[in-house]
Amino acid sequence: MEILEQLITSFLATAGFGILFNAPRNMLGKCGIVGMAGWLVYFLIEKYISDSVSATLAAAFVVAVISHMLAKKNRTPVIIFSVSGIIPLVPGGISYDAMRHFVEIDYSTALSLAGKAFLLSGAIAMGLVFSEVLNHIWRHITSPDK
Repeated sequence: MEILEQLITSFLATAGFGILFNAPRNMLGKCGIVGMAGWLVYFLIEKYISDSVSATLAAAFVVAVISHMLAKKNRTPVIIFSVSGIIPLVPGGISYDAMRHFVEIDYSTALSLAGKAFLLSGAIAMGLVFSEVLNHIWRHITSPDK
């Protein structure tokens, strides 16, 4: 039941951000599926391995791979799917807590939270870049004009 709640919530959040980012209406469901798949990977890895940075890296990679596949299939830019797909992974709550602790002059907690937010943001970027590099290598290998 918990996984179903996570899937529905992540789908709605991702599709909602697709609306906010002006994604085409016929792509909103697919944007939601991309975010839902990424969040499912994150949720399962975080739940069973308890490493949020690795979970974020894997989830961002999955989001990027699915985004590339859907973009190619639907002849649309990858960014339509990848931007809204990574929204559930963004460490906004942790960043907010870090800033709150800075304001409350609790620097040790603030720096700890800020470091974690930085690592999670870096993991998102690395997952997206790694997928892009693998996609580029794959296209180079399979292109007929060598």
